[in-house]
Amino acid sequence: MADESQSRAARRKQQKSSKKQKNTSVMRRILMTIFIIGIIGAIGAGGVFAYYVSGAPALKEAKLSDPLSAKIYDMDDNLFADLGSEKRTKIAYEDVPALLEDAVIATEDARFRDHMGIDFQRIMAALWANVTQGFGAQGASTITQQVVKNAFLSPEKSLERKVQEQWLALRLEQQYSKDQILTMYLNKIYYGNGAYGVAKAAEVYFNKDLKDLTLAEAALLAGLPQRPSGYDPFEHPDLAQERKNTVLDLMVQHEKISEEEAKEARQVSVESMLEKADRDSDIPYDAFLEQVIDEVQEKMDGADIYKDGLKVYTTLDPNAQQKVESLLGSESSINFPDDQFQTGLTVLDTQSGAIRAIGGGRNKENISDSFNYAIQGDGFQPGSTFKPVTAYGPAIENMQWSTYHQLDDEPYNYQTDPNNQEVTNFDNNYLGQMSIREALVRSRNVPAVKTINEVGIGNAQSFAEGLGIDFEQKTMVESNAIGGGEYVTPLELAGAYSAFGNGGVFNEPYAVRKVEFQGDKAPVEFKAKSNAAMNEYTAYMITDMLKGVVSSNIGTGRAANVSGLPLAGKTGTTNKDDGRTTDSWFTGYTTNYTISVWSGYSGVEGADITTQQAKQIPQVIFSQVMGHISQGKNTADFQKPSSVVEVSIEEGTTPAKLPSEYTPSSKIITELFVKGTEPSKTSQAFDKLDPVQNLSSEYDEEKGALTLSWDYKEGEKVVFTVNGGIQGQEKQTLLPNTKDKKVQITDLKPGNTYTFDVIAISENSSENRSDPASVQVNIPEEENPDDILDGVGEDEEGNDEENQEDGDQEDNPSEDESDGDNGEENNGNGSNDNGQSGNGNDGGQNQGNGDSDQESGDSNSDGDSNQQPPSDNGNNQGGNGSDNESENEQEDEAA
Repeated sequence: MADESQSRAARRKQQKSSKKQKNTSVMRRILMTIFIIGIIGAIGAGGVFAYYVSGAPALKEAKLSDPLSAKIYDMDDNLFADLGSEKRTKIAYEDVPALLEDAVIATEDARFRDHMGIDFQRIMAALWANVTQGFGAQGASTITQQVVKNAFLSPEKSLERKVQEQWLALRLEQQYSKDQILTMYLNKIYYGNGAYGVAKAAEVYFNKDLKDLTLAEAALLAGLPQRPSGYDPFEHPDLAQERKNTVLDLMVQHEKISEEEAKEARQVSVESMLEKADRDSDIPYDAFLEQVIDEVQEKMDGADIYKDGLKVYTTLDPNAQQKVESLLGSESSINFPDDQFQTGLTVLDTQSGAIRAIGGGRNKENISDSFNYAIQGDGFQPGSTFKPVTAYGPAIENMQWSTYHQLDDEPYNYQTDPNNQEVTNFDNNYLGQMSIREALVRSRNVPAVKTINEVGIGNAQSFAEGLGIDFEQKTMVESNAIGGGEYVTPLELAGAYSAFGNGGVFNEPYAVRKVEFQGDKAPVEFKAKSNAAMNEYTAYMITDMLKGVVSSNIGTGRAANVSGLPLAGKTGTTNKDDGRTTDSWFTGYTTNYTISVWSGYSGVEGADITTQQAKQIPQVIFSQVMGHISQGKNTADFQKPSSVVEVSIEEGTTPAKLPSEYTPSSKIITELFVKGTEPSKTSQAFDKLDPVQNLSSEYDEEKGALTLSWDYKEGEKVVFTVNGGIQGQEKQTLLPNTKDKKVQITDLKPGNTYTFDVIAISENSSENRSDPASVQVNIPEEENPDDILDGVGEDEEGNDEENQEDGDQEDNPSEDESDGDNGEENNGNGSNDNGQSGNGNDGGQNQGNGDSDQESGDSNSDGDSNQQPPSDNGNNQGGNGSDNESENEQEDEAA
């Protein structure tokens, strides 16, 4: 048993030993594998490093000393600007003051005098910062690296470019002294506002030589290259002040200055340092170039248009830009109210979104006003130019409203306002029921606010955002319907409106088409971001309404019209609570161009646009620019899509109804409907009324009064108008709008034949009326016993001479010479067989030639002769029957 026990222990010991040896062998293999991988990685890294280095450009002295300017081309690829050659003053190392050198080195590269071109300590610190604080938290480029990067390399952020940059920095340090490298940096770096090199920057910002710089000025200049636009002291003095103080802190940290010196320099404000001199304006089209620079920096990460020797191909139309600058320049034909009144505008290609021109403002040569009013900042409140974007466009898009959709312009309060604030119109009046077309053309506020509430804030906001409007408030409010509570630039508003003229497709405005680089890097081409922002029917119907703003006699934008051009547009103004007007807008478009113009006072205390002429300046500028750039171009009208139908409707119907055959033409209007929503019912408002019935007349010879009476069916709400006059003369209105069905007429001239019409008219509409019912009445001649003579002689033709003389008497024009059977002088007004005096309307007793009986029976118009007593057929003037027949034919034609 003992031997067996020892044998087991030996085996266990042997197993443990074998297991230990096995573990050691595995560890050795792992270590060996790591070592081999490390060797291979090092060889690979070295190979990659060698490969990247082999592709690095050669160090050329000319590129180290000469600027790499950016060449800027217009829409036709013609060079119009060479950035980098305009504002540069070269210096030698001896020209650099010590305090400026200390400020630059402390800020950009504290160990510049000690490293060999690459600062390994700074690299490790940057790596740690990027790991702990996020990528990009800190950079590691030395001044030497920045020189070679600006001179020879593209702005692309890649491992290859970084390896080449470090390699070239090492070589540069081998060939040039530190003083030379520092001078290269100070001569090539960009300081903003078109200034290349520190000497030119001192001139631009302080109007002084380098040798005269103060510590505060040197600190400001040393801090600018990191972000020339962001720290621009003219536009962002607060940020520039912070950056200047940071540089002073770094100078103290690296023992370049004392804390007392830094404290004194911190107290100097940036504004007090700047020289208020006229700006150097030798760079052409600088307002447009500002947009180009912004786009290059935004779309090309790491690219610097001022340093990288780029070729930038833009959308600029020099013809449009020159016209814009002439209108905003000192020789402008526009009658601006004063020098503080500013203007900014943008011209776009409607179909592509390409920016053709930018007007940055007036008095741009003055360094104190370098702001670009077309593209910079938050912009201005758009006023009523927002109504198509936030109210009526969303309503048509989401609810398929027609251009006739009815709204009531009436007292109305904001629905979500806890103070229940009232919505007011510009004239403080209300006009009642109207279509959205009229509301937009007249620029009424109440209908617009009602619209945004009906369509819903969410739907309105989605629509506007699809047109490139970015709401700072994040959520729209009711007042956005009329341009309150939000700010936009002319560039943004032009972009939004261009979609209405482009069939609903929104193209983000852009100024850069293509960028080419130094070296072999492939060019980058840019296209506008595009989206279908709305249906075609919405775009066309908004456009059709906006046409009325410039062409209708009730439109608010008539001063913007250009003869012969089919265009649409909208006005807008914004008012302060105290009633002052600070902003005036006009934004409009054709199928070729879209232009948005803002004018007003920005930051001017108590400013007010007081005159209508000043308020119309945006319209005048629009008209002149649009007219100029449209010359010689075919400007097509906006084409109605198949999704829109044009329908004639009866005005005043709610909902819209088709006109009837009796609707007056003055009440028929044409409006647009989304196909499938057009009206199908016909209005009954103007059905023709039935004529009056049983119209009769009775003349009281003693009173000299005629009584007309008639009947009309019960239940109709009508009034009656009586017209009348001597036959053959124009009828006059004798009794307008009477409800009586029996009237008396006096002051009738004896011996004349009168015709009277009675017309029924609806109480609800004077246009809705009946055909006239007519009656003809002979007023008898007054009898004079002295005129009745017996035994008078005859003239040569056998006529009664006395009667002939009587027939020529004044006041008896109805008596004719007669050779008829009767020869009596009654003229149809004599006595009947019973000896009663009559007026020719009694029982058909004819007093003249019998041939006229049937003719006179046709004298009533439109077959209404049955409304007269049968005896009216006996009305004639006596005398020759042919004369009466001719007279009655004339009555038939008149009827």
